[in-house]
Amino acid sequence: MSENDYLKEIPLSEVAVDAPDAFVDGPFGSNLKSAEYTDDGVRLIQLQNIGVGQWLDFSKKFVSKRKLATLARHAVRAGDIAIAKMAEPVARACVVPPVADDFLVVADCIKLRVNEAKADPRFVVDLLNSHDFRTQAERKSIGTTRIRINLSVLKSLEIAVPGLAVQRRIAEILDTADEAIQSTERLIAKLEQAKQGLLHDILARGIDKGGCLRDPARLTGSPVEARTPQWQSVRLRDIADVTSGSTPSRAIDWFWKDGTVPWVKTAEINFSRIYNTTEKITRTSLNNTGMRIYPVDTVLVAMYGEGVTRGRVAILGVPAATNQACAAISGNRSRLSQRFLYNYLRANYDRLRALGHGSQQTNLSGALLGEFLISLPSMAEQERISDLLDHLDKRSGLEEMTLDKLRLLKQGLMDDLLTGRVRVGASA
Repeated sequence: MSENDYLKEIPLSEVAVDAPDAFVDGPFGSNLKSAEYTDDGVRLIQLQNIGVGQWLDFSKKFVSKRKLATLARHAVRAGDIAIAKMAEPVARACVVPPVADDFLVVADCIKLRVNEAKADPRFVVDLLNSHDFRTQAERKSIGTTRIRINLSVLKSLEIAVPGLAVQRRIAEILDTADEAIQSTERLIAKLEQAKQGLLHDILARGIDKGGCLRDPARLTGSPVEARTPQWQSVRLRDIADVTSGSTPSRAIDWFWKDGTVPWVKTAEINFSRIYNTTEKITRTSLNNTGMRIYPVDTVLVAMYGEGVTRGRVAILGVPAATNQACAAISGNRSRLSQRFLYNYLRANYDRLRALGHGSQQTNLSGALLGEFLISLPSMAEQERISDLLDHLDKRSGLEEMTLDKLRLLKQGLMDDLLTGRVRVGASA
Protein backbone atom coordinates (compact mmCIF):
# COMPACT_ATOMS: atom_id res chain seq x y z
CA MET A 1 0.00 0.00 0.00
CA SER A 2 1.43 3.40 -0.96
CA GLU A 3 1.50 6.48 1.27
CA ASN A 4 -1.44 7.94 -0.66
CA ASP A 5 -3.51 4.80 -0.18
CA TYR A 6 -3.16 4.66 3.62
CA LEU A 7 -6.42 6.57 4.07
CA LYS A 8 -9.12 6.47 1.43
CA GLU A 9 -12.15 8.77 1.66
CA ILE A 10 -15.40 6.91 0.96
CA PRO A 11 -19.09 7.44 1.82
CA LEU A 12 -20.16 5.46 4.86
CA SER A 13 -22.64 3.53 2.70
CA GLU A 14 -19.76 1.85 0.86
CA VAL A 15 -18.80 -0.30 3.85
CA ALA A 16 -22.27 -1.88 3.99
CA VAL A 17 -23.10 -5.31 2.64
CA ASP A 18 -24.55 -5.13 -0.87
CA ALA A 19 -28.15 -5.84 0.15
CA PRO A 20 -31.26 -3.62 0.38
CA ASP A 21 -31.66 -4.21 4.11
CA ALA A 22 -28.01 -3.73 5.11
CA PHE A 23 -28.22 -0.04 6.06
CA VAL A 24 -31.73 0.85 7.27
CA ASP A 25 -33.53 2.60 10.10
CA GLY A 26 -36.40 1.23 12.14
CA PRO A 27 -40.09 1.01 11.22
CA PHE A 28 -42.15 4.16 11.60
CA GLY A 29 -45.56 4.99 13.05
CA SER A 30 -48.19 2.29 13.11
CA ASN A 31 -45.76 -0.36 11.86
CA LEU A 32 -44.55 -0.90 15.42
CA LYS A 33 -46.67 0.17 18.41
CA SER A 34 -45.82 -0.02 22.10
CA ALA A 35 -48.99 -2.10 22.58
CA GLU A 36 -47.23 -4.86 20.61
CA TYR A 37 -44.35 -5.13 23.09
CA THR A 38 -44.04 -8.46 24.90
CA ASP A 39 -42.24 -9.79 27.99
CA ASP A 40 -39.80 -11.86 25.90
CA GLY A 41 -39.03 -12.80 22.33
CA VAL A 42 -37.22 -10.55 19.84
CA ARG A 43 -35.09 -7.90 21.55
CA LEU A 44 -35.72 -4.30 20.50
CA ILE A 45 -32.73 -2.03 19.95
CA GLN A 46 -33.62 1.39 21.39
CA LEU A 47 -31.75 4.67 21.80
CA GLN A 48 -31.17 3.75 25.46
CA ASN A 49 -29.18 0.68 24.39
CA ILE A 50 -26.69 2.57 22.22
CA GLY A 51 -23.73 4.00 24.09
CA VAL A 52 -20.57 5.54 22.67
CA GLY A 53 -18.88 2.37 21.48
CA GLN A 54 -20.70 0.38 24.15
CA TRP A 55 -23.93 -1.62 24.30
CA LEU A 56 -26.07 -0.57 27.29
CA ASP A 57 -28.10 -3.53 28.47
CA PHE A 58 -30.41 -2.01 31.08
CA SER A 59 -33.43 -1.18 28.87
CA LYS A 60 -35.07 -4.42 27.73
CA LYS A 61 -38.16 -4.55 25.53
CA PHE A 62 -39.34 -7.25 23.15
CA VAL A 63 -41.78 -8.14 20.38
CA SER A 64 -42.96 -11.53 19.15
CA LYS A 65 -41.24 -13.51 16.39
CA ARG A 66 -44.46 -13.22 14.42
CA LYS A 67 -44.06 -9.43 14.50
CA LEU A 68 -40.43 -9.74 13.42
CA ALA A 69 -41.56 -11.72 10.36
CA THR A 70 -43.61 -8.73 9.20
CA LEU A 71 -40.66 -6.38 9.71
CA ALA A 72 -37.84 -8.60 8.43
CA ARG A 73 -36.12 -5.68 6.70
CA HIS A 74 -35.37 -4.16 10.11
CA ALA A 75 -34.04 -7.37 11.68
CA VAL A 76 -30.63 -7.14 13.34
CA ARG A 77 -28.16 -9.82 14.34
CA ALA A 78 -25.23 -9.83 16.73
CA GLY A 79 -22.20 -8.23 15.06
CA ASP A 80 -24.23 -5.58 13.23
CA ILE A 81 -23.70 -1.92 14.14
CA ALA A 82 -26.46 0.04 15.88
CA ILE A 83 -26.44 3.82 15.32
CA ALA A 84 -28.52 6.47 17.13
CA LYS A 85 -30.33 8.98 14.92
CA MET A 86 -30.83 11.40 17.80
CA ALA A 87 -30.14 12.18 21.49
CA GLU A 88 -26.77 13.21 22.82
CA PRO A 89 -24.50 12.51 21.07
CA VAL A 90 -26.09 12.10 17.67
CA ALA A 91 -24.78 9.25 15.46
CA ARG A 92 -23.13 7.43 18.35
CA ALA A 93 -22.66 3.76 17.58
CA CYS A 94 -21.86 0.34 19.01
CA VAL A 95 -21.54 -3.25 17.86
CA VAL A 96 -24.60 -5.31 18.85
CA PRO A 97 -23.45 -8.07 21.24
CA PRO A 98 -24.88 -11.63 21.40
CA VAL A 99 -27.23 -10.89 24.32
CA ALA A 100 -30.25 -12.23 22.36
CA ASP A 101 -30.92 -14.54 19.42
CA ASP A 102 -32.93 -11.99 17.42
CA PHE A 103 -33.09 -8.19 17.39
CA LEU A 104 -35.26 -5.52 15.78
CA VAL A 105 -34.17 -1.91 15.38
CA VAL A 106 -36.76 0.76 16.31
CA ALA A 107 -37.57 4.04 14.51
CA ASP A 108 -34.91 6.31 16.03
CA CYS A 109 -32.10 3.80 15.48
CA ILE A 110 -30.22 2.55 12.44
CA LYS A 111 -28.81 -0.86 11.52
CA LEU A 112 -25.55 -1.10 9.57
CA ARG A 113 -24.34 -4.53 8.43
CA VAL A 114 -20.70 -4.17 7.41
CA ASN A 115 -19.13 -5.98 4.47
CA GLU A 116 -16.26 -7.56 6.37
CA ALA A 117 -14.28 -8.02 3.18
CA LYS A 118 -14.01 -4.21 3.11
CA ALA A 119 -14.11 -3.08 6.72
CA ASP A 120 -13.83 -4.28 10.31
CA PRO A 121 -17.07 -3.46 12.23
CA ARG A 122 -15.06 -2.51 15.34
CA PHE A 123 -13.02 -0.03 13.31
CA VAL A 124 -16.17 1.43 11.73
CA VAL A 125 -17.68 1.95 15.21
CA ASP A 126 -14.49 3.73 16.30
CA LEU A 127 -14.74 5.99 13.25
CA LEU A 128 -18.40 6.79 13.90
CA ASN A 129 -17.60 7.76 17.50
CA SER A 130 -14.58 9.86 16.55
CA HIS A 131 -14.50 13.63 16.96
CA ASP A 132 -14.17 14.30 13.22
CA PHE A 133 -17.12 12.13 12.21
CA ARG A 134 -19.33 13.45 15.02
CA THR A 135 -18.60 17.01 13.92
CA GLN A 136 -19.72 16.06 10.40
CA ALA A 137 -22.88 14.42 11.73
CA GLU A 138 -23.81 17.36 13.95
CA ARG A 139 -23.38 19.83 11.11
CA LYS A 140 -25.65 17.78 8.88
CA SER A 141 -28.29 17.16 11.55
CA ILE A 142 -31.58 19.03 11.80
CA GLY A 143 -33.48 20.38 14.82
CA THR A 144 -32.78 22.92 17.54
CA THR A 145 -33.30 21.45 21.01
CA ARG A 146 -32.81 17.80 19.99
CA ILE A 147 -30.89 17.34 16.79
CA ARG A 148 -31.54 14.37 14.49
CA ILE A 149 -29.69 12.94 11.53
CA ASN A 150 -31.50 11.41 8.55
CA LEU A 151 -30.49 8.00 7.24
CA SER A 152 -29.81 9.32 3.73
CA VAL A 153 -27.54 12.03 5.11
CA LEU A 154 -25.71 9.58 7.35
CA LYS A 155 -25.05 7.28 4.39
CA SER A 156 -23.41 10.14 2.46
CA LEU A 157 -20.99 11.21 5.21
CA GLU A 158 -17.40 10.38 4.38
CA ILE A 159 -15.03 8.22 6.37
CA ALA A 160 -11.29 7.75 5.89
CA VAL A 161 -10.28 4.08 5.86
CA PRO A 162 -6.93 2.37 5.54
CA GLY A 163 -6.53 -1.21 4.34
CA LEU A 164 -8.40 -3.96 6.15
CA ALA A 165 -5.34 -5.33 7.97
CA VAL A 166 -4.50 -1.87 9.32
CA GLN A 167 -8.14 -1.37 10.36
CA ARG A 168 -7.96 -4.54 12.43
CA ARG A 169 -4.73 -3.47 14.11
CA ILE A 170 -6.20 -0.06 15.00
CA ALA A 171 -9.35 -1.73 16.34
CA GLU A 172 -7.21 -4.04 18.51
CA ILE A 173 -5.33 -1.08 20.00
CA LEU A 174 -8.52 0.83 20.76
CA ASP A 175 -10.19 -2.33 22.12
CA THR A 176 -7.33 -2.65 24.61
CA ALA A 177 -7.93 0.92 25.76
CA ASP A 178 -11.67 0.19 26.04
CA GLU A 179 -11.01 -2.90 28.16
CA ALA A 180 -8.90 -0.85 30.58
CA ILE A 181 -11.63 1.81 30.78
CA GLN A 182 -14.40 -0.74 31.35
CA SER A 183 -12.36 -2.60 33.98
CA THR A 184 -11.85 0.64 35.89
CA GLU A 185 -15.55 1.51 35.55
CA ARG A 186 -16.48 -1.87 37.02
CA LEU A 187 -14.09 -1.35 39.92
CA ILE A 188 -15.58 2.09 40.62
CA ALA A 189 -19.09 0.62 40.53
CA LYS A 190 -18.07 -2.11 42.99
CA LEU A 191 -16.45 0.44 45.30
CA GLU A 192 -19.59 2.58 45.17
CA GLN A 193 -21.79 -0.42 45.93
CA ALA A 194 -19.60 -1.41 48.88
CA LYS A 195 -19.51 2.18 50.09
CA GLN A 196 -23.28 2.49 49.98
CA GLY A 197 -23.72 -0.76 51.91
CA LEU A 198 -21.20 0.30 54.53
CA LEU A 199 -22.71 3.77 54.73
CA HIS A 200 -26.13 2.26 55.46
CA ASP A 201 -24.70 -0.01 58.18
CA ILE A 202 -22.64 2.74 59.80
CA LEU A 203 -25.50 5.23 59.98
CA ALA A 204 -27.89 2.56 61.25
CA ARG A 205 -25.55 1.06 63.87
CA GLY A 206 -22.79 3.58 64.57
CA ILE A 207 -19.14 2.94 65.37
CA ASP A 208 -17.85 2.30 68.88
CA LYS A 209 -14.62 3.72 70.32
CA GLY A 210 -12.74 0.71 69.03
CA GLY A 211 -13.78 1.52 65.46
CA CYS A 212 -16.20 -1.42 65.14
CA LEU A 213 -19.85 -1.41 64.11
CA ARG A 214 -22.15 -1.74 67.10
CA ASP A 215 -24.00 -5.01 67.71
CA PRO A 216 -27.40 -4.67 65.93
CA ALA A 217 -29.05 -6.79 68.67
CA ARG A 218 -28.40 -4.01 71.19
CA LEU A 219 -29.84 -1.18 69.08
CA THR A 220 -33.27 0.33 69.65
CA GLY A 221 -35.54 2.67 67.69
CA SER A 222 -36.47 3.02 64.04
CA PRO A 223 -33.91 3.96 61.35
CA VAL A 224 -35.13 7.57 61.51
CA GLU A 225 -35.05 7.83 65.30
CA ALA A 226 -32.05 7.59 67.59
CA ARG A 227 -30.76 4.01 67.54
CA THR A 228 -28.56 4.04 70.65
CA PRO A 229 -28.59 5.89 73.98
CA GLN A 230 -25.67 8.00 72.68
CA TRP A 231 -27.60 9.19 69.60
CA GLN A 232 -30.24 11.92 69.62
CA SER A 233 -33.11 12.55 67.21
CA VAL A 234 -33.00 16.23 66.20
CA ARG A 235 -34.50 18.38 63.49
CA LEU A 236 -32.07 20.01 61.09
CA ARG A 237 -33.31 23.53 61.93
CA ASP A 238 -32.27 23.03 65.56
CA ILE A 239 -28.61 22.40 64.72
CA ALA A 240 -28.02 24.14 61.38
CA ASP A 241 -28.84 27.17 59.23
CA VAL A 242 -30.37 26.56 55.80
CA THR A 243 -29.97 29.34 53.22
CA SER A 244 -29.74 29.66 49.44
CA GLY A 245 -28.15 31.93 46.85
CA SER A 246 -29.44 33.66 43.73
CA THR A 247 -28.69 34.30 40.07
CA PRO A 248 -27.10 37.65 39.22
CA SER A 249 -28.71 39.43 36.27
CA ARG A 250 -27.25 38.13 33.04
CA ALA A 251 -28.05 41.46 31.42
CA ILE A 252 -25.30 43.10 33.50
CA ASP A 253 -22.02 42.11 31.89
CA TRP A 254 -19.77 42.97 34.81
CA PHE A 255 -21.62 40.52 37.05
CA TRP A 256 -20.20 37.70 34.90
CA LYS A 257 -17.31 38.80 32.70
CA ASP A 258 -13.94 37.56 34.00
CA GLY A 259 -15.64 36.13 37.08
CA THR A 260 -13.48 34.26 39.57
CA VAL A 261 -16.01 33.13 42.21
CA PRO A 262 -17.32 29.57 41.63
CA TRP A 263 -21.12 29.59 41.27
CA VAL A 264 -22.92 26.28 41.87
CA LYS A 265 -26.04 25.14 40.02
CA THR A 266 -28.18 22.10 40.81
CA ALA A 267 -26.71 20.10 37.91
CA GLU A 268 -23.34 20.24 39.68
CA ILE A 269 -24.70 18.72 42.89
CA ASN A 270 -24.05 15.01 42.44
CA PHE A 271 -22.95 13.22 45.64
CA SER A 272 -19.35 14.43 45.57
CA ARG A 273 -17.06 17.28 46.57
CA ILE A 274 -17.30 20.31 44.31
CA TYR A 275 -13.94 21.77 43.30
CA ASN A 276 -14.95 23.61 40.14
CA THR A 277 -18.06 24.98 38.44
CA THR A 278 -19.02 25.62 34.83
CA GLU A 279 -19.76 29.29 35.54
CA LYS A 280 -18.14 31.90 37.76
CA ILE A 281 -19.36 35.29 38.91
CA THR A 282 -17.52 38.47 39.88
CA ARG A 283 -17.06 39.81 43.39
CA THR A 284 -18.83 42.93 42.18
CA SER A 285 -21.97 40.86 41.63
CA LEU A 286 -21.70 39.56 45.21
CA ASN A 287 -21.55 43.09 46.56
CA ASN A 288 -24.52 44.24 44.49
CA THR A 289 -26.83 41.27 45.06
CA GLY A 290 -26.17 40.46 48.70
CA MET A 291 -25.06 36.94 47.81
CA ARG A 292 -22.54 35.23 50.02
CA ILE A 293 -19.60 32.91 49.50
CA TYR A 294 -20.05 29.68 51.41
CA PRO A 295 -16.91 28.15 52.98
CA VAL A 296 -15.35 24.76 52.32
CA ASP A 297 -17.38 21.86 53.79
CA THR A 298 -20.72 23.64 53.36
CA VAL A 299 -23.28 20.96 52.49
CA LEU A 300 -25.48 21.62 49.44
CA VAL A 301 -28.85 20.08 48.57
CA ALA A 302 -30.54 20.42 45.17
CA MET A 303 -34.02 21.80 45.93
CA TYR A 304 -35.36 21.87 42.38
CA GLY A 305 -34.82 19.72 39.32
CA GLU A 306 -36.50 17.13 37.17
CA GLY A 307 -35.85 13.40 37.37
CA VAL A 308 -33.30 12.39 39.97
CA THR A 309 -31.74 15.84 40.48
CA ARG A 310 -33.94 17.03 43.36
CA GLY A 311 -32.59 15.87 46.70
CA ARG A 312 -29.03 15.21 45.54
CA VAL A 313 -26.29 16.26 47.93
CA ALA A 314 -22.76 17.65 47.60
CA ILE A 315 -20.13 19.24 49.82
CA LEU A 316 -17.95 22.20 48.86
CA GLY A 317 -14.26 21.56 48.27
CA VAL A 318 -13.68 25.26 47.51
CA PRO A 319 -15.46 28.44 48.70
CA ALA A 320 -18.38 29.12 46.35
CA ALA A 321 -21.66 30.93 45.82
CA THR A 322 -24.84 29.16 44.71
CA ASN A 323 -27.99 29.84 42.78
CA GLN A 324 -31.45 29.98 44.35
CA ALA A 325 -32.14 26.27 43.69
CA CYS A 326 -29.30 25.12 45.96
CA ALA A 327 -29.81 24.91 49.72
CA ALA A 328 -26.61 25.61 51.66
CA ILE A 329 -26.49 24.01 55.11
CA SER A 330 -24.08 25.17 57.81
CA GLY A 331 -24.29 23.32 61.11
CA ASN A 332 -23.53 24.27 64.69
CA ARG A 333 -19.88 23.19 64.73
CA SER A 334 -20.04 22.15 68.39
CA ARG A 335 -22.83 19.64 67.66
CA LEU A 336 -22.66 18.75 63.99
CA SER A 337 -19.79 17.71 61.73
CA GLN A 338 -20.33 18.94 58.19
CA ARG A 339 -18.76 15.75 56.85
CA PHE A 340 -21.14 13.64 58.92
CA LEU A 341 -24.11 15.72 57.72
CA TYR A 342 -23.08 15.22 54.08
CA ASN A 343 -22.82 11.45 54.52
CA TYR A 344 -26.08 11.28 56.47
CA LEU A 345 -28.03 13.23 53.85
CA ARG A 346 -26.63 11.31 50.88
CA ALA A 347 -27.59 8.05 52.63
CA ASN A 348 -31.11 9.44 53.07
CA TYR A 349 -31.60 10.69 49.51
CA ASP A 350 -35.02 9.03 49.19
CA ARG A 351 -36.24 10.64 52.42
CA LEU A 352 -35.09 14.04 51.20
CA ARG A 353 -36.98 13.64 47.92
CA ALA A 354 -40.11 12.62 49.82
CA LEU A 355 -40.17 16.05 51.52
CA GLY A 356 -40.83 17.83 48.23
CA HIS A 357 -44.09 19.49 47.31
CA GLY A 358 -45.53 21.45 44.39
CA SER A 359 -48.33 21.17 41.87
CA GLN A 360 -46.29 20.89 38.66
CA GLN A 361 -42.75 20.22 39.88
CA THR A 362 -42.10 18.69 43.28
CA ASN A 363 -39.63 21.04 44.97
CA LEU A 364 -37.87 21.18 48.29
CA SER A 365 -37.58 24.34 50.39
CA GLY A 366 -35.47 25.63 53.26
CA ALA A 367 -38.42 25.23 55.62
CA LEU A 368 -38.97 21.62 54.60
CA LEU A 369 -35.29 20.81 54.99
CA GLY A 370 -35.38 22.40 58.45
CA GLU A 371 -37.95 19.79 59.51
CA PHE A 372 -35.75 16.90 58.37
CA LEU A 373 -35.10 14.50 61.26
CA ILE A 374 -31.52 13.37 61.91
CA SER A 375 -30.14 10.72 64.29
CA LEU A 376 -27.13 12.46 65.80
CA PRO A 377 -24.25 10.72 67.60
CA SER A 378 -21.60 12.48 69.66
CA MET A 379 -19.08 14.69 67.87
CA ALA A 380 -16.36 12.11 68.50
CA GLU A 381 -18.42 9.38 66.83
CA GLN A 382 -19.39 11.70 63.97
CA GLU A 383 -15.69 12.24 63.30
CA ARG A 384 -14.92 8.50 63.44
CA ILE A 385 -17.70 7.81 60.95
CA SER A 386 -16.58 10.65 58.66
CA ASP A 387 -12.92 9.56 58.70
CA LEU A 388 -13.85 6.03 57.62
CA LEU A 389 -16.15 7.20 54.82
CA ASP A 390 -13.61 9.80 53.66
CA HIS A 391 -11.08 6.99 53.27
CA LEU A 392 -13.48 5.14 50.96
CA ASP A 393 -14.23 8.34 49.02
CA LYS A 394 -10.50 8.91 48.48
CA ARG A 395 -10.10 5.39 47.09
CA SER A 396 -12.97 6.01 44.68
CA GLY A 397 -11.49 9.40 43.82
CA LEU A 398 -8.16 7.83 42.84
CA GLU A 399 -9.93 5.38 40.56
CA GLU A 400 -11.94 8.24 39.03
CA MET A 401 -8.67 10.03 38.28
CA THR A 402 -7.34 6.85 36.65
CA LEU A 403 -10.53 6.61 34.58
CA ASP A 404 -10.18 10.21 33.40
CA LYS A 405 -6.58 9.52 32.33
CA LEU A 406 -7.60 6.38 30.45
CA ARG A 407 -10.36 8.23 28.62
CA LEU A 408 -7.94 10.98 27.63
CA LEU A 409 -5.47 8.34 26.46
CA LYS A 410 -8.10 6.67 24.28
CA GLN A 411 -9.19 10.01 22.83
CA GLY A 412 -5.57 10.77 21.96
CA LEU A 413 -5.18 7.35 20.34
CA MET A 414 -8.35 7.88 18.30
CA ASP A 415 -7.18 11.30 17.15
CA ASP A 416 -3.80 9.90 16.11
CA LEU A 417 -4.78 6.56 14.59
CA LEU A 418 -8.10 7.34 12.90
CA THR A 419 -6.73 10.43 11.15
CA GLY A 420 -3.54 8.71 10.00
CA ARG A 421 -1.42 11.15 12.02
CA VAL A 422 0.25 8.10 13.53
CA ARG A 423 0.42 5.09 11.26
CA VAL A 424 0.48 1.47 12.32
CA GLY A 425 1.34 -1.75 10.56
CA ALA A 426 -0.96 -4.72 10.11
CA SER A 427 -1.38 -7.33 12.83
CA ALA A 428 1.20 -10.04 12.96
